[in-house]
Amino acid sequence: MGEGKGYPMRIAAIDNKVPDIAKAGFTSAWLPPPVDSFSPDGYTPQNLYSLNTKYGSEHQLKALLQKMKQYKVRPMADIVINHRVGTTQGRGGMYNRFDGIPLSWDERAVTSCTGGMGNRSTGENFHGFPNIDHTQGFVRKDIIGWLQWLRHRVGFQDFRFDFAKGFSPKYVREYIEGARPLFSVGEYWDSCNYKFSNLDYNQDSHRQRIINWIDGTGQLSTAFDFTTKGILQEAVKGNFWRLRDPQGKPPGVMGWWPSRAVTFIDNHDTGSTQAHWPFPKDHLMEGYAYILTHPGIPTVFYDHFYDWGNSIREKIVKLIDIRRRQGIHSRSPIRILEAKHNLYSAIIGEKVCMKIGDGSWCPSGREWTLSTSGHNYAVWNK
Repeated sequence: MGEGKGYPMRIAAIDNKVPDIAKAGFTSAWLPPPVDSFSPDGYTPQNLYSLNTKYGSEHQLKALLQKMKQYKVRPMADIVINHRVGTTQGRGGMYNRFDGIPLSWDERAVTSCTGGMGNRSTGENFHGFPNIDHTQGFVRKDIIGWLQWLRHRVGFQDFRFDFAKGFSPKYVREYIEGARPLFSVGEYWDSCNYKFSNLDYNQDSHRQRIINWIDGTGQLSTAFDFTTKGILQEAVKGNFWRLRDPQGKPPGVMGWWPSRAVTFIDNHDTGSTQAHWPFPKDHLMEGYAYILTHPGIPTVFYDHFYDWGNSIREKIVKLIDIRRRQGIHSRSPIRILEAKHNLYSAIIGEKVCMKIGDGSWCPSGREWTLSTSGHNYAVWNK
């Protein structure tokens, strides 16, 4: 399950929903950043060893993680290690020192391109904040110690690496090897390929950049499939031909490396209150009918599941149930049957077929039974 609205969503609100989340079939739940932050949303961390946040107290967090384990839902920590808010001014008058709190780094821990005395960044800059210099051995040692604490003392099992473009994936590999999370996913988000405002049909270079990042982690991390999101939200507007690449495969990371592709419809950045790149509201269930029946590792957005009404939630639960009962997994084979302007259809594995779009279609053969359907989508199984 994907993280939902930022602040003011409370830990207590999630705690009450754990049995429901487990029953629906979720295996992991991505929680907001767990540590002290300059901004209430958690994405500008300062004291990495303080678990008291705007979301709730250390006691509440640890109780939630314990409850999630009892219900066999793995808690995923949002790991924000590209940047850190300083406590005191150092050289050049910048807040590039971390005096008075654990991991009291000096200016050497901050990249030279963001006001520190460290080396240049090994990735893109996150502007407005001191960016952490991961080339420094003392920094990496401290980060590994902190990640081990989150993993083994606090009780997180999975990691999500925020702003993964900001530092080399080789460091992500080192951090995963050091802390040994059960599952990791990286947010490698860059722009799809456009001509003016029109999305290109071919997004191979976009998905290759995500795959290069996964390779850079020693293949230890998965990555969010931003390519599939970008294509799918254009396809549902009557451009379903976009969902088959020239080789006849799905056009996102899912089509090339499904076991490392974490598919999603929206997250707290793209949708919700920020809405930087939202999926079309009227086509939401077509999106879920696609990712929940297809290979890859699908994610459901908290807001869609809890804030968009019982009808949407029940439809999503039904799709998750079909996926589980029919044994669809991240590497399930797929055969795309139709991909034209108003219709997409495919067979996944041996026992599931589906269609989205307003074009009429149903599978040939009496052995197929309709499992679920809704506005512009249907799923059958044998």
